Amino acid sequence: MSVLEQAAAARIASFDLAAATRAEKDAALLLMADRLVERTDDIVHANGVDVAKARESGTSEAMIDRLLLTPERVVAMGDGLRQLAALPDPIGDVVRGSTLANGLELRQVRVPFGVVGMIYEGRPNVTADAAGICLKSGNAALLRGSGSAFSSNAAIVSVLRKAIADAGLPVNTVQLLDATTRDSVKELMRARGLVDVLIPRGGASLIRTVVEQSTVPVIETGVGNCHVYVDAAADLEKALAITVNSKAQRPSVCNAAESLLVHAEIADTFLPLVLSSLADAGVTVHGDARVAGYSDAVVMATDEDWGTEFLSLDITVAVVDGLDDALDHIRRYGTGHTEAIVSESVAATRRFVAGVDAAAVMVNASTRFTDGGEFGFGAEIGISTQKLHARGPMGLPELTSTKYVVTGNGHTR
Repeated sequence: MSVLEQAAAARIASFDLAAATRAEKDAALLLMADRLVERTDDIVHANGVDVAKARESGTSEAMIDRLLLTPERVVAMGDGLRQLAALPDPIGDVVRGSTLANGLELRQVRVPFGVVGMIYEGRPNVTADAAGICLKSGNAALLRGSGSAFSSNAAIVSVLRKAIADAGLPVNTVQLLDATTRDSVKELMRARGLVDVLIPRGGASLIRTVVEQSTVPVIETGVGNCHVYVDAAADLEKALAITVNSKAQRPSVCNAAESLLVHAEIADTFLPLVLSSLADAGVTVHGDARVAGYSDAVVMATDEDWGTEFLSLDITVAVVDGLDDALDHIRRYGTGHTEAIVSESVAATRRFVAGVDAAAVMVNASTRFTDGGEFGFGAEIGISTQKLHARGPMGLPELTSTKYVVTGNGHTR
């Protein structure tokens, strides 16, 4: 089937799915979760094929970590679907309502988009997350993963489609597009009228290509050049823990910190501590001349480094002369994803929160908390860094639009 044929099938499925009850959708999600766990061995085996090919082609370990599925990660995928089933159904929620002066009853209610296209790289767990969140929000999903994860994605989608059909919902609620050719991406981006919204999730070049070339409306998601700023009034014990966690807890994801900014007043005390801790965690520090004076292990940062989303055990570190310098640095190099300040000064944190333009701002907390699950949204479909419609982790409400329902009693104008 061509992409346009799959999109047309998704459009038909979306009509039935929009009318499905919460009970029907939740039953499908729970069955999808159970079937994933039951087929763990098959999914992990298929993933092993992808991982072996990736290693043969010289893929970095950071990227392989994004690709890898373990039995524990498959169980986590199932748990994510169960969490979605436990969440309220956004469809039909009244966003606002009133009775107009003429007696008309006006309600703005949440409705599905219809057909959601996803283009994403690596991370086959996104396949289950996207399928589940689209189903729960009443949308049919067209999933175009990367060729590097094709065996994994095919195994996952096969399990999900069988569960969806067995639950009595349209099988074409979830479809996987061919990832062996780039033509499928081009066709998906041109399927305006069949696909309602397109969500790219991956590196900067992928997102830029989709935003610039798609005729389908796009929700832009998250390149994460995230910063941690350690203020002069910081609790250094907190700052150390937050910095190391933000960078090293899982470096291959978009909410991992890529830059550390340290106030000059505490540099002599804090930098030796943090450089040592980062080294112990296996992190390579790319620093400015001031930072390099504290350790021979520091690699001199290039202009390109400051704007790089490493997705690896690398971080840029700079000494700044104050909060304003930190804000200027972030405004120049940040990507609007997540920025963090560590400070015990209420005035400093207020200025930072007001001065930073980002989807999420962390105050005395790790950047790693910018996540739909951590925010209590359940599985997320991505983290939006744009300002229209949705911003930040995109949970169920962000996968909906609205319609106005106007009820009268023979009213004419």
